[in-house]
Amino acid sequence: MHITLAPMEGVVDHLMRDMLTEVGGFDLCVTEFVRIVDQLMPKRVFYRICPELHNQGFTSSGVPVKVQLLGQHPVWLAENAYRAVELGSHGVDLNFGCPAKTVNKSKGGAVLLREPETIFQIVSAVRKAVPNDQLVSAKMRLGFEDTSLAIANAQAIADAGADSLVIHARTKVDGYKPPAYWDWIAKIKRAVNIPIVANGEIWNGLDAYNCRLQSQCENIMLGRGALAMPNLAHVIRNAQAAMPWEHVKTLLVRYSGYELYGDKGKYYPNRIKQWLGYLSRQYPQAEELFMEIRALKKSEEILLQIQS
Repeated sequence: MHITLAPMEGVVDHLMRDMLTEVGGFDLCVTEFVRIVDQLMPKRVFYRICPELHNQGFTSSGVPVKVQLLGQHPVWLAENAYRAVELGSHGVDLNFGCPAKTVNKSKGGAVLLREPETIFQIVSAVRKAVPNDQLVSAKMRLGFEDTSLAIANAQAIADAGADSLVIHARTKVDGYKPPAYWDWIAKIKRAVNIPIVANGEIWNGLDAYNCRLQSQCENIMLGRGALAMPNLAHVIRNAQAAMPWEHVKTLLVRYSGYELYGDKGKYYPNRIKQWLGYLSRQYPQAEELFMEIRALKKSEEILLQIQS
């Protein structure tokens, strides 16, 4: 089984990737997307989204990182894909799943699932631009409003030369509302001849088992579930018990150190509250801590409360 840490815009940045991969159990990380419009992005943009490029594309614990691109223009996506792998990205991933309205309005992410031919052109251009020894993958949802083009989109991605495909088992309209339709992944899997990775609504070991059973996929991608239970990859892979709350608190303090003294310190209050929101799904103590800090705006006050 191969387990990937999902890209989550504004949530799983390089700090979170570093911490979760050190907890362990992951084989690969995918970055937040680099948004491509009509130019070759400066190298600094790639280094900002993926500082691991300074470490040959690995997290500090040695897990490879792949840059994700989002856009609609095949030529510019191809140019930027080549740059990403040139800088050290372990292949490149293409985003056909982002449900954000601002992204979809500019014809990026999930809205492209209305146009299998455009998807084919994008993947084809990127595959031709990227060296053969570098893997090109894509991530898609089951569709935009419905699943009517799910198989057509997956076939477009496969026929264009992608090496693998992650399927988030919901449509754009579904958003993140449960359930995830894992059985749909199995239908798509039977229609294409490339490896498929299952994603969506995996919060614990039983979810992972049911997802793999219904999707008929060996490999999975974890997103929000890994934020709610930091050792979820080990829970799934090694039947490990959920991380004790005291260990989670240690991670919260460590993450606070990352954020307070890193380049995103001003976002720390919102980031830590957001993470506690995910953790509260598995830990009642996280909900209590959130209630204690929710009105606090100063980072130092929040950290003191976490440490108390």
